[in-house]
Amino acid sequence: MSAVIQESAQPRTLVSLRNLNKHYGDFAAVDDINLEIQDGEFLTFLGSSGSGKSTTLSMLAGFETPSSGEILVEGKSLVNVPPHKRDIGMVFQRYSLFPHLSVRDNIGFPLDIRKLKGDDRERRVDAMLKLVQLEKFAHRRPAQLSGGQQQRVAIARALVYEPRILLMDEPLGALDKKLREDLQDELRHLHRRLGITIVYVTHDQEEAMRLSQRIAIFSHGKIVGLGSGYDLYQNPPNTFVASFLGNSNFLRVQAQGNAAARFENGVLGIRPTANLREGQELVLMVRPEKALALTAEQAAAQPLAAGWNEIGATVQEVVFLGESQTCSVVTAGGTPMTLKALSGTQPLHPGSPVRVRWAAADACVYSEWNESDLIKGAH
Repeated sequence: MSAVIQESAQPRTLVSLRNLNKHYGDFAAVDDINLEIQDGEFLTFLGSSGSGKSTTLSMLAGFETPSSGEILVEGKSLVNVPPHKRDIGMVFQRYSLFPHLSVRDNIGFPLDIRKLKGDDRERRVDAMLKLVQLEKFAHRRPAQLSGGQQQRVAIARALVYEPRILLMDEPLGALDKKLREDLQDELRHLHRRLGITIVYVTHDQEEAMRLSQRIAIFSHGKIVGLGSGYDLYQNPPNTFVASFLGNSNFLRVQAQGNAAARFENGVLGIRPTANLREGQELVLMVRPEKALALTAEQAAAQPLAAGWNEIGATVQEVVFLGESQTCSVVTAGGTPMTLKALSGTQPLHPGSPVRVRWAAADACVYSEWNESDLIKGAH
């Protein structure tokens, strides 16, 4: 019996940020951002403190006014629309619940503001209580709830009036690790069930990877990386993203043709890269888990495969991390590298010589330390 394969519908743009800027005097908190947010997607703004992610979210919510640029929802400008008329829900790190109101009345508060009464109000509140699994706590006050339960009330309150878009600004930042991970799972499942568009702000890259369909990485008011967590990790568009998202080894090399580069006293294979100048200074990036450290005996027993590189190094430190171990080495020319492998591999010892190997296809090539100047190669 043959399966019928249907083509998925093309994603539809719901929100457009066009040439968006926010200045405080001479300081550009948000610097000429252009971004399309798809209907129903989970998009995370990821960056360090002061990178512009929360300011961008605040402009989308209506709490900040852009210095210039446009915010469009389905082609209509929101710039002069007050926050309460934007059909946008908001959840903050601080729950901002009313301490004198019950869970039920906290959730129903946005409906009261909108003059929604009677059976429709109660139906919506009941639906939200069930959605966040707090039916048994409906008549408790916020002080009688745990931090995770309070955050679920805040999420239900933001969803109860059925907004098109839900904005979340570091909503889990104050919770302990286990509870934060549990709520991350709940948020992911909630998004799947509701199909609502969620724009989420965090500085936690693991949280961004767990939750998001796409991630926008912010630095100095700009978006310097945009894509799925997988794509941004496997093929970072620049050295900033490579260093910010996960751990990386960076080697200073010089181009030698379009598929090779000189490193210290040898030549390495690289991804075929167009428009390289002979001797051009480059940066080669390889992830720690993509490189292997072999003893001399192991290297002799395993001939170097085509498309792989090998360099000599000396072990500096080995750290056991349970399911994995990291090994710090230094090359003959003094370049430090970190390698990561599953536990159970042959132990290495500080001071011992090793041969470090990686596949040329697993390394990315960039032109120096420039956030936006990517050398585009064949992937």
